[in-house]
Amino acid sequence: MAITWNERPQLPKADGRIAAIDLARGIAIGLMIVSHSVSGLVGIRNVPEWGMVPIHLLTKFSSSLFILVFGVALAVAFLAHVQRDDWPRRRLKLWLRALEVWFWYQALLIVEMLPFNTPSEIADTLFYGGFGIWVEILGFYAIALLWVPLILPLWARAPLWSRLAVIALLTALAAWLQGLSFGGNDTLKALLVDHQDYYAWGQLSRAPLILLGLLLGEAVLRCSGVPALQKRLFLILLGFGALMIGSFYGLALSGGDVHAAMLAVANNEGKHPPGLAFMLFSLGGALVLFALALAGGKQAAKALMPITLVGSDALKAFIFHIVVIFLMLRFVWQGEGAYRYPEALGIGGLLILGAAAWIWLTRTMAAYR
Repeated sequence: MAITWNERPQLPKADGRIAAIDLARGIAIGLMIVSHSVSGLVGIRNVPEWGMVPIHLLTKFSSSLFILVFGVALAVAFLAHVQRDDWPRRRLKLWLRALEVWFWYQALLIVEMLPFNTPSEIADTLFYGGFGIWVEILGFYAIALLWVPLILPLWARAPLWSRLAVIALLTALAAWLQGLSFGGNDTLKALLVDHQDYYAWGQLSRAPLILLGLLLGEAVLRCSGVPALQKRLFLILLGFGALMIGSFYGLALSGGDVHAAMLAVANNEGKHPPGLAFMLFSLGGALVLFALALAGGKQAAKALMPITLVGSDALKAFIFHIVVIFLMLRFVWQGEGAYRYPEALGIGGLLILGAAAWIWLTRTMAAYR
């Protein structure tokens, strides 16, 4: 029997932060930091083949995991409140967060472009005359934080079948719109459904990942404290993730060259706009990593505390690594191309630890104010 809106059980509220979610987010950011260290300091064209596959290939889990956990965190922190009296205040909090993220998007866009762009080119990009590369994910989140609060009340009341239908329809709609020219307005196309010439993240093309994250976040809440349900959720996520990765390799085998398929994904083919092979690999890996983070729980989060700290304040970690890579290493020290691939990997690891230390330090200082 279909569940009607009035039959949906009350969603439980989270009892504080869920460490496994911070860990999953931290893994996504950690992979992103490693990827940015390599692409920003070495350049993808200069990465040796053994670095592209498997090392750089595995960083492709990060983009899907980051957006997926974005939806999970929204569900955990806000979905239980949409029918409560404090919802307008919490909705305003999300919109203010959108402004904060957008401010840092603009500021870090300047930092990214400083080494090799003129002031006029930077100004043009700030007014959406173009796009950067490494900080565009913040621009995506700034816009998403404007519209997601508007749909959360409807999402909370909708039956499961309609939620799944919306995810499927949005995926199909984004794919259809990708074939349109948008009247030559490349900026609008990039913001809505991705554009092959830009690194912008389309709202419609990535919305299914956010909505999937909302579903997973609700599942996490409903399974909380029930080991049997938690185990079932873990196995479902692990199974779907493994199936998607297996499908990627099946598709690669049918094409006749598995290594070439892996190398294509490592080189971001099918990332903007989303392609089938890239998304099978990236989302499949994201589901596996999220399942493992949930299974590890508080114990894994504690054992991997630097990564968990990074995931507990994603914006601060993002700011830290962009400033170090692009302002200090590339602009001030003119370090682009001065590092070998293993050195860039080492810098990426140090930046993860540095971001964790910076978050800990700023929190400690704030506690003594």
